[in-house]
Amino acid sequence: MSGGPRPPLPMRLAAAAYRFRESLFLLPALIVLGGIGLAEAAGAVDRAMGREAGIPLTLTMHSSTATWLLSTVAGAMITTAGVVFSLTVVSLQLASSQFSPRVMRSFIRDRLSQVVIGLLIATFVYCVLILRQVDAETAGPAPRVSVTLAVLLTVVTVLLIVAHLDHLAHGLQVGEVVRSITGEGEEVLAAALRASRTERPAGARTPHEGGPVLTVPAPRDGWVTQAPGDRMLAALPAGTTVRLETRPGAYIHEGEPLVTLWPVPTEPDAVVRRLSATVLIADTRTMQYDVDFALRQLVDIGLRALSSAINDPTTAVEVTLRVGSLLRRLLVADAPVEAVAGPAGRLLLRPWQLSPEEYVGHGFDQLRQAAPAQPQVAAALLRVLRMLIAHVEAAGRPEHVPALRRQIELLLDALRAAPGLHLADLARLEAIGTDADPADHSGRWPGT
Repeated sequence: MSGGPRPPLPMRLAAAAYRFRESLFLLPALIVLGGIGLAEAAGAVDRAMGREAGIPLTLTMHSSTATWLLSTVAGAMITTAGVVFSLTVVSLQLASSQFSPRVMRSFIRDRLSQVVIGLLIATFVYCVLILRQVDAETAGPAPRVSVTLAVLLTVVTVLLIVAHLDHLAHGLQVGEVVRSITGEGEEVLAAALRASRTERPAGARTPHEGGPVLTVPAPRDGWVTQAPGDRMLAALPAGTTVRLETRPGAYIHEGEPLVTLWPVPTEPDAVVRRLSATVLIADTRTMQYDVDFALRQLVDIGLRALSSAINDPTTAVEVTLRVGSLLRRLLVADAPVEAVAGPAGRLLLRPWQLSPEEYVGHGFDQLRQAAPAQPQVAAALLRVLRMLIAHVEAAGRPEHVPALRRQIELLLDALRAAPGLHLADLARLEAIGTDADPADHSGRWPGT
């Protein structure tokens, strides 16, 4: 975290692992290093066993043939690597223009793409390094183990290229994109629920009226990506209360209040350094602990689909269904506690966490505002909202029903005011927004 104290090692490791997953360089670089090591190991085996030894399952050829083979493979691999790089750039361009710039991260972090890029360069490097071990005598035997491994690497790489092309063709389909985003959002939600189960709730404390407090400013501009409660509590002196003035997924400006604590510790500078290090601020927003970012990406895709330039209501319908899938899990999950008790009288307050009502708004507000021009999308929104109402009621969470009903009412009001909407279409949409949904076949069986 540049511009501030160094975060604890576990936080740095978590951030590094996330950056590693979203890097097109790091994993390929490790694979290339593995290719270099494999070339040295294969050469050592050939030198130890001798080239005249009959090693089973290895290829036998003259040095001239091996030189031609290795040169051909090396040239083909570096050429194909350029083609794969071009395909990757094109896929990123399509994802940015067709879906949303924020969706590009899903393609960058694709593990198969990273492996294929790394293996292409590793095979090229391997062949180049093995060439120096081939004798200049054209009639002499070639190193068997090294040449055999070169052929195996070539076959595996070619098969992975074909798999990569198939994977890329499927990955560019909007259904796969929104499924991937929703799945990642569900994983983030599940991780947050596991972490919240280890927290001990407590009653909130407020500072004494007129009492002194210590405000810790944000050390830099950026997105809050980590703010683990256990780390913040561990950084406090005994009997201290700290209030987090932001949340993961929020943008904060340098100098804005980051945390506030009371009573003021006897060594404030040391406490400020420790607390500042427990809140990680990054240059870009991530989904590491931010399920709301999944909703943001899905809504962006839906809005882009409803724009006049693309005009793809079917994609907007699929996005609406995926938003409903994510909210179906989020609304019945136990929200993280606002006040967390720690040892020795420590207390952490998190008043700025998103509420379920805010998640509903983030998931539906913008889609609802754009939907009246597309009755098909409006119908999908109404049905998803009614599904969520039934779901939260069945799960014993009726407190979420007003926010969902409010979305239905606002959408129906917008549809009534929409110009050019036929009265029959309006009547059908109003029926969908009520218990008279014409597509609801509950209680009706074939033959009745």
